[in-house]
Amino acid sequence: MAADLQGPVTGADGLRRCPWGAGPHADYRTYHDEEWGRPVRGDDALFERLTLEAFQSGLSWLTILRRREGFRTAFHGFRIAEVARFTDEDETRLLADPGIIRNRAKVAATLANARVLAGWAPNELTELIWSHAPAPRPAPEHLGDVPATTRESFDLAKALKGRGVRFVGPTTAYALMQACGLVDDHLLGCHARRAADA
Repeated sequence: MAADLQGPVTGADGLRRCPWGAGPHADYRTYHDEEWGRPVRGDDALFERLTLEAFQSGLSWLTILRRREGFRTAFHGFRIAEVARFTDEDETRLLADPGIIRNRAKVAATLANARVLAGWAPNELTELIWSHAPAPRPAPEHLGDVPATTRESFDLAKALKGRGVRFVGPTTAYALMQACGLVDDHLLGCHARRAADA
């Protein structure tokens, strides 16, 4: 079956999942079942997701999941106010930290983003992101029905960039929307979609 026509896959536990969450990696299954597509609010929580999506660009999401605790430690739990105070010495420390992805441009963008966001009002990031949530749409039946970008993700990326947030394009913005529950892209018949809709 062509990958874009693949529907939910039944796992050894009898549960049907989106194909990417049904493979041999427990990290993917846990993330798929318990987190992806569930609503996330709160500026620090969304800063974490925005940062991880940016670091994922060009890499496997599994790589990010396996380093997530390392990222949380390195970036002080993604508390915006704390990361905004990071110094040049902190940046040097991050670029030597094997627990994260040591990409200079992405590290610099994360620190710059924290400094920008530290100047926003409480819940301003949450409100901006969630203001771009689209109207509910029919559940996708196959992987090929899931878009990589949408009009709303272009608008969200443009709004964030316009406010000084770096390293976010429409594809990253849409991945953020999927991960944080602005859209529900669990496939029709996926058990996590039923749980999310319950």
